[in-house]
Amino acid sequence: MKYLLIALLSISLTTIAQDEPAGVRFFEGTFRQAMAKAKKENKGIMFDAYTTWCGPCKVLKSKVFPNPELGAYINEHFVSIGVDMEAGEGPALANMYPLEGYPTVFFLDASGKVKKKVLGLPQGGAKELLAIAKSIK
Repeated sequence: MKYLLIALLSISLTTIAQDEPAGVRFFEGTFRQAMAKAKKENKGIMFDAYTTWCGPCKVLKSKVFPNPELGAYINEHFVSIGVDMEAGEGPALANMYPLEGYPTVFFLDASGKVKKKVLGLPQGGAKELLAIAKSIK
């Protein structure tokens, strides 16, 4: 009985660990809520400005953000939020953070001040975005 309980506990813990995404975890809420969370946790903000029709935006989401090394660093140092710039609060944010194209990844301080802007899909993928994130002071 004891061994059965240990085996079941091991299986359930493995399942829980597998449910946690390895890459960048995105905050589900409004931009203001993300800023409040960043202030509370003493973190910066990684703001992914995208559109639904943008091919490079889809590549960023499917190939770059899932990277475990990038996710580990970003999740520790930033509150990440992705916003469709053509829906919901996106158009208002586009007035605050002028865009030259998509995707644009903004690294902000907790008050919303731009520290770094990355226009387009980083050619070096997750490694390049990680290096940029690590360079932000």
